[in-house]
Amino acid sequence: MPYEPVIGLEIHAQLLTETKIFCGCSTAFGAPPNSHVCPVCLGLPGALPVLNQRAVEHAVRTALALDCTVHEASIFARKNYFYPDLPKGYQISQYEEPLATDGCVEYLDDGVLRRVRIMRVHMEEDAGKSVHDGFPDSGRKTYLDFNRSGVPLVEIVTQPDLRSPSEASRFFQRLRGTLLAAGVNDGNMEEGSLRCDANVSVRPRGTAALGIKVEIKNLNSFRFVERALDYEVRRQSAVLENGGTVLQETRLWDVAGGRTVSMRSKEEAHDYRYFPDPDLPPLVLAPDWIAGVQTALPELPEARKRRFMADHGLPERDAALLADDHELAGFFEETAAAAKNPRSAANWIMGPLAHRKKSDTSRVGREPVTPAALGALIRLVDSGTISNSAARDVFERMAATGESPDAIVEAEGLSQIGDADELQVVVRQTLAQNPAAVTKYRAGKTGTLGFLVGRVMRATDGQANPRLVNELLKSALEASEGE
Repeated sequence: MPYEPVIGLEIHAQLLTETKIFCGCSTAFGAPPNSHVCPVCLGLPGALPVLNQRAVEHAVRTALALDCTVHEASIFARKNYFYPDLPKGYQISQYEEPLATDGCVEYLDDGVLRRVRIMRVHMEEDAGKSVHDGFPDSGRKTYLDFNRSGVPLVEIVTQPDLRSPSEASRFFQRLRGTLLAAGVNDGNMEEGSLRCDANVSVRPRGTAALGIKVEIKNLNSFRFVERALDYEVRRQSAVLENGGTVLQETRLWDVAGGRTVSMRSKEEAHDYRYFPDPDLPPLVLAPDWIAGVQTALPELPEARKRRFMADHGLPERDAALLADDHELAGFFEETAAAAKNPRSAANWIMGPLAHRKKSDTSRVGREPVTPAALGALIRLVDSGTISNSAARDVFERMAATGESPDAIVEAEGLSQIGDADELQVVVRQTLAQNPAAVTKYRAGKTGTLGFLVGRVMRATDGQANPRLVNELLKSALEASEGE
């Protein structure tokens, strides 16, 4: 393609607080419409906002997790625009003096070091919700639910450092993992607590000037981010190739149609008539308090991934999958310690355990299979007590009943035959019963070894140790050749 995409993201993340940013109303999701409202979040005359300290702490944690400079003083402003779900006619946000600036997210992506700069992180309140369907008269009326009005958000604005739709989607996933690990957001995109606006332009490859930027609003899944950007890049490229001009505008992603559609012409900052909110004094943060928040930050996904690669020898892809989920990472580390085999622990967690998690709605932390039990199962395999195939059956029973692997193996008689003398008898019988296979092996057709292993396994009802069977068969066959 002769055109190169230039992409920046604006991520809106709901902060994990029990109450709204400027009042005491609940932020709980799913309540009846307009049941979590008060004069402040409804914008009634004379109602004064009071800043939620917990929201400030989580906003600062977010900024520090993204390696931003947190400013000791920031200012809340009124962002003026008129929408039915914005009861005050303005949104309290931050503009000229935001909470934090100049951050950076670095991460390994298929062995390539990616670097995305963070322009700013600022605090703001959410708007309400316009409901356009679900009522008998939805064709004529729009209903308004103000439960989300005043819910605390941080807006994370990146520099235009992303160069493909897939890269933008993967970065958004990385960012979500960071927010979850920092404990500031629940990552629930279906409920709207994490969503993304994407700014995209195209330019001839090899040029430095930026093209005309188009904003795609309210993308609430990684797949939608990639699909919407892919469509928009192709649309803008086609406009330029046909001699047209890309218009600066805001567009929406039409999921059913698989395309972006125009929403409105793009506003500039002056269109919002920002000015400092007269009801809110500057937010002033003590340096020692900021340092305390920094110290309390947990290990973040990228650092955890690198540690998993260095300490446990995991490949990058496996380490990233485990490190991005804080709960899963903890489960892995406990299992690896119990099993004394990190690679097997990772394989079991990303294989059978992940499959089970997808097939039902239980969370990993609530699984009947605990890290200690899974570690014990892995030790049984590594010691040769049971085969890999038997271990799968044991795992399923562990998941269904919560029994220990040792108890299941004993009750079902699943222990492998690991006695060399006992297996030697079966090996000799197998060779005597299959002279043609022995002849082929001695003639150089070593693939017949698998056939003979299968015969031994069948003769022992699958309980022979396959590794030992291989060794005994090879030894016996080589001895036969020397006779």
